[in-house]
Amino acid sequence: MKKPFRMAAGLVLAGVMTFTAVGCSKTPASDAGQAPAQSATGDAGKGAADNKPITLTAFSGNNPNWDDMQSEVGKIIQQKMGVSLKMEFSLSSTDQKVPLMISSGQYPDLILPSGDAGKLVDAGALIDLTDLIDKYAPNLKKIYGPYMKRLRWSNDDHAIYVLPTLGGVNQTDFDAGGIFALQHAVVKELGYPKIRTLQDYENAIKMYKDKHPTIDGKPTVGLSLNADDWRILISVTNPAVYATGLQDDGEFYIDPKTYQATLHYLRPEDKEYFRWLNHMNDIGLMDPESFVQKYDQYNAKIASGRVLGLIDAAWDIGGGVGALNKDGKSDRTYGFYPVTMNESIKDHSFQDRGYMAGWGTAITKSNKDPVRTIKFLDWLASDEAQVLNNWGVEGVDYKVENGKRVIPPDQLERRTKDTANWQKATGIGNYGGFSARWGDGVTDPTGNMYTTNNVDQIIQNYPDAAKDVLSHYNAKTWKDLFPKKEEFPVKPWGAAWNIPIPTGSDTDVIFQKCEDIMKKRVPEAILAKPDQFDTVWQNFMNDLDKAGAKKLGEMYTKLVQDRVKLWNE
Repeated sequence: MKKPFRMAAGLVLAGVMTFTAVGCSKTPASDAGQAPAQSATGDAGKGAADNKPITLTAFSGNNPNWDDMQSEVGKIIQQKMGVSLKMEFSLSSTDQKVPLMISSGQYPDLILPSGDAGKLVDAGALIDLTDLIDKYAPNLKKIYGPYMKRLRWSNDDHAIYVLPTLGGVNQTDFDAGGIFALQHAVVKELGYPKIRTLQDYENAIKMYKDKHPTIDGKPTVGLSLNADDWRILISVTNPAVYATGLQDDGEFYIDPKTYQATLHYLRPEDKEYFRWLNHMNDIGLMDPESFVQKYDQYNAKIASGRVLGLIDAAWDIGGGVGALNKDGKSDRTYGFYPVTMNESIKDHSFQDRGYMAGWGTAITKSNKDPVRTIKFLDWLASDEAQVLNNWGVEGVDYKVENGKRVIPPDQLERRTKDTANWQKATGIGNYGGFSARWGDGVTDPTGNMYTTNNVDQIIQNYPDAAKDVLSHYNAKTWKDLFPKKEEFPVKPWGAAWNIPIPTGSDTDVIFQKCEDIMKKRVPEAILAKPDQFDTVWQNFMNDLDKAGAKKLGEMYTKLVQDRVKLWNE
């Protein structure tokens, strides 16, 4: 019997249909950044069956900007392929819809299972896509190419149950997406100081807050964290890894030579990072509502313009930042800085993980026409569909000048200042998460990039306040402030949070116990009186030890070693 799996927690927008790229692919020098030569439309309809209307039911993580296929892009997809998607969404990490599906034996045609893929595989709910891809999906084979073996489920089971859609193939990250954020107004008033260490970051926040105890009549907030539900990992605990010179591997530190896994909280370096947060709370620079506010309250607070610093991913603060830009308060939006414990430590944000595969789209056993479905997913991976999903409709959302796709200023303003309404109205970006796609920086046969993300476009999208700040730091993008990926080795295991844990196994049980302990003890340690911090932290370590943290590390080490073997043999 196949073992069920779940995913370890990590820095990822779990289950959301419009995905954020989280890694850079290692590609041969001869073809990095370019798709195989082929006509722009020659593969557009290869997989198409007849256009007889069909409705596919689908389940995914939440997407508040879903257009119900009533947008311009959604309507074109229906017209071309005859396929309509009837979506159901999960609203939180504790949603029990997948377990209820398994209990009833009734599934949607398509499912983007996120961390529940293992449970579905164990229940026999997902079909093996290997033969379907081989027979009916030339676009999928073209994109996944040399990474096809990374689609295999496990060392013991080489079936393909999920089409990875978490990130684009041959992705190049053109800009920083977190973690230590600081308002442009702060660095501007302070004369653009060096923001490199936690002490630099703290000093800037304190100096500005002392000068401006209120903003627009409301109390200034120095640093706010987002601990609502699973986001505690993004804003509270994962940053300890970055600040101490590692890249996000979920809840684990992976030794790069032995692949030995250890809960990262057991590292003394982590303790010192959380001691700093404890200090920030003690001196009144941390938002006292950090551990009680809900996600919408957090973004509303950001939108008020009175939060000077954030420790978070760019996608997690998008609502608040978008509101600030829309209100003409770009000086209250944020830049991202490579902050670490001290200057001897490098931020590893851009360390190359290679193509990670992992989370994506699956076809269930309830699907009555898997062939038609795989052809639909294959078309979504075609050049035509990728341009449509990224750029929109020619003559409406973009135009072609001298052979180059260009976004007109009015459309660019809609994209950047009213993102949510723009996405829902156009449908752009809502369908890329269903199938394989090329990453940022890859060019199509016309010489244009598949995606709209490139350095020039990113700079053009920046508000004036960001451009001004960057110019004073002799940089064009926030990425320019960070160490380059060439400074680090490629990680052969990808990202540890992307490695499945057997559901119901000892590993899973212990992991859940440790997670529950973390969610209690870390906030307790941060909010404790400084003279009680060491005691609380030791209680945390004792609790983890009793829960079996050492055994967990040993078992997860085996999973990491198996991943390296599966991907590299």
